[in-house]
Amino acid sequence: MEERRTINRVEFLANSVIVDKQTLARYFGQVKNISPLGIAITVDKRIPNLVGRDVIIVAETMIMYAESVREDKEMGEKKSVAFKARKFTPDVLQYLFEQIGADLEDDGESEEQ
Repeated sequence: MEERRTINRVEFLANSVIVDKQTLARYFGQVKNISPLGIAITVDKRIPNLVGRDVIIVAETMIMYAESVREDKEMGEKKSVAFKARKFTPDVLQYLFEQIGADLEDDGESEEQ
């Protein structure tokens, strides 16, 4: 007997930050839905086209390394960007740990002053 499973996206409303791996530019958005295989985020339509780019997405308690696969127009000044999850690579993990370390050091300096 063959078992058939699907992984559907579920609604997950949360603020998010999208970091372009190549340029390190940050874009803010609102998560629409998520699954273990991908995520969709609503962003301002003025952000550059991210299709084909590797990004790091941070949304509340989740960090995802992904590739942007599609952009869809929405009403008004928004567009949706769909991302396909990717496995973390050593350089992406190094970036994350360096940035976390820098944030902790900055917080410590401001408390001492």
